[in-house]
Amino acid sequence: KIEMYRIMPLKAISRAWGKFNQLELPVVLRRPLLGLYVWMFDCKVDEAMETELQNYKNLGEFFRRVLKPDIRLISQKEELTNPADGKILHFGEVTDGILEQVKGINYSVKHFLGPQTWNSNSKKSKRFAKQTDEEYFRGLKVKPGNKLYHCVVYLAPGDYHRFHSAAKWTINYRRHFPGELLSVSPGIARWIHGLFVLNERVAYMGNWEHGFFSYTAVGATNVGSIKIYCDQEVMTNVKHHPDTRYTPGVYFDKDFRENPIHVEKGEMFGEFNLGSTVVLIFEAPENFKFNVNNDQKVRMGEPMGTCKTS
Repeated sequence: KIEMYRIMPLKAISRAWGKFNQLELPVVLRRPLLGLYVWMFDCKVDEAMETELQNYKNLGEFFRRVLKPDIRLISQKEELTNPADGKILHFGEVTDGILEQVKGINYSVKHFLGPQTWNSNSKKSKRFAKQTDEEYFRGLKVKPGNKLYHCVVYLAPGDYHRFHSAAKWTINYRRHFPGELLSVSPGIARWIHGLFVLNERVAYMGNWEHGFFSYTAVGATNVGSIKIYCDQEVMTNVKHHPDTRYTPGVYFDKDFRENPIHVEKGEMFGEFNLGSTVVLIFEAPENFKFNVNNDQKVRMGEPMGTCKTS
């Protein structure tokens, strides 16, 4: 069943859906069509800067709607805040390079982020293929007394589709995996092992006050594109990339180390064309505590975790 699902032309379907989203709707149809979508997915239109549905030219504009100023407050007490409106699929400590996708379903940091070329001057890691997950984990050079943590936030179709920086940090490297466009809904995440490793994704690696920090936007079915505001060159779900199956080892890099990008906590980072997933993998001290629960609905800017004690 999984193989049958994977051979479906989901990338082509998603490109077609992306084009459909950009078609200008007749004014007379905007309110009923978008109103149906709002009703089906419980969209909070009253939070948007533009609350009148007929002023959205197409579905794409509505997906990427901008929120009213101060409708989301960025928590200043915590070092880490929620990057998006959505649901927490899983969070916790990374043990020996293994992450939990959802409870009981695992995948590896090694295959999710790829060779650690951001830690060296080499273009390729010759040892990558032979590295164990534990060796890869040690290669991240987590500081003594620190641990590696992760958190997965799922954006449903009705959620606000822009995503923001979860912390103040510096981007040194970008890696784009073309991958597949399987659904990342909680039901599919519980069904397909390594789902986030299979799917198209754009990973940014860098540092924050506690050490290593990475922020990955994961594509999904009907997400025609992932747009990153500070990196206009990245293009997702395009025909010249491998189009049918995920090919291990295929990725496209950009090195920002000579001109690193500084990002503030809460700053708008990018947007999805429907709903998808943000994965954070980061280093922090042993006293770091998450302020979220699995399956919790969260809003952008709310506390995610802190090392500070009250």
